[in-house]
Amino acid sequence: MTLITGDQSGREQLVSQRVDSSELVSLFERCLNGVRDDLRDSPYLEEAVRVLPVGGFRSAIGSFWNAVVDDLRNKILHRGASLFSKAIGAKPCVTCYEDFQDHVNDDQLIIGAYKIGVIGWEAHKILRHAKETRHIFDGHPKSSNPSPFKVLAMLDDCVRYVLAEPYPPKIIDIDDYLAQIGSNDFDRNEISADAAISDLPAIYKKELAHRLVTAYVHPEASTTLRGNIEFVGPVLWRVLPKSTKIEVARRVDTLIPEGNADSTRRAVSLIVSMGGVRYLSMMCRKYILAPLIQKLAANLDEWQTEDAVVRELEPFSGYVPEELIPEYVQSLTLTYVGHTGASIMYSRTDFYANGAALRIPGMFGNLDDNAAEHFVDSVRTNTVLRKRIGNPAKLARLRVLGEIMLERVSESFQERGFLEVMIDPEREEEFFKHLGSLASAKQRRAMRKSPDTT
Repeated sequence: MTLITGDQSGREQLVSQRVDSSELVSLFERCLNGVRDDLRDSPYLEEAVRVLPVGGFRSAIGSFWNAVVDDLRNKILHRGASLFSKAIGAKPCVTCYEDFQDHVNDDQLIIGAYKIGVIGWEAHKILRHAKETRHIFDGHPKSSNPSPFKVLAMLDDCVRYVLAEPYPPKIIDIDDYLAQIGSNDFDRNEISADAAISDLPAIYKKELAHRLVTAYVHPEASTTLRGNIEFVGPVLWRVLPKSTKIEVARRVDTLIPEGNADSTRRAVSLIVSMGGVRYLSMMCRKYILAPLIQKLAANLDEWQTEDAVVRELEPFSGYVPEELIPEYVQSLTLTYVGHTGASIMYSRTDFYANGAALRIPGMFGNLDDNAAEHFVDSVRTNTVLRKRIGNPAKLARLRVLGEIMLERVSESFQERGFLEVMIDPEREEEFFKHLGSLASAKQRRAMRKSPDTT
């Protein structure tokens, strides 16, 4: 068999070389055996099989490439023709097989197949090289003759990355899915939602996330639509790449300057429900948290308000801006400790916001050394708090928070000794002496007997 090779200067020279035909046929057959069973009767592959044993390498390259193009087209139609059309900006949109022939070239086919997840990143790079091989050797008669090894390499790439690969899962059309989310018969089943979303290519997960936020904050959105988005959102959020999570969360930053409080509130609510608090910007956190912390501080012992505000603060407990920490820690501490008094309705004298009290210990569990310093400062300097902990019940509640803080702080925390004294009932005298207030037992007994009306 006569082969053509090229030297380093690019000049071609003819070299006579004997190649065992049976060996060559064996190599090609081994490559062809990797083709999926449903493609074995493809006319393009049958043509390649006929011409390979007699040295029809140009024809074999062209036939194999046609088989790849045919398989990619069918896989794209199965995956979602409308998504492919969006990916490449095809006009008119691809709706059937013939549209590929009329409106889509090979480069668009490869890029679009990659964007919608029919092929992977490596495959789309290799296929572009295979496409050039086909154009050179099958499309240009004046090109040099391809060697059998060149043919074998191209065939192996085509089989490995396309012809051996099964059909990709069928995916949803985003427009249709959004319309379904807005309907009353939407299937609120997590398995169903995960099946619809998890196989979406990254580009469409990103588009769906942004469109969910847009629909959720729209003033005319129905409660049905918002409720279904609240259900789907966390499922989608789990499969979003970090870069997309940041981008979607920062949508709130664009809403704040617009001055529409309802839209901003809804966007924040959706990001929180999806689990994206950590991705909100510092400016956004200040915008959300500063009014809430001020409201909590201004409504001490207003139990309904305390319950509601603490519930809103809870998702942000690990992400409070540093300048808000002092008032945040002090307000939570006062809310949790509560006050003592008397009631004509209840025999109890130990009062606090029940709902907030369930949440605050967990919120304290997210604090660091800096927040612990402000906790200690509040105990030492806040006159309302110091008066209230003269009551044993209130001191016991403060110790609960102190124990949480002691577990959280580092070994190098300078106020560890203060916390250790505070939480130890056996060292109560030492604690009050160290505190510098309520110094005498007589004063403490008087405080215990008199209702706290602060």
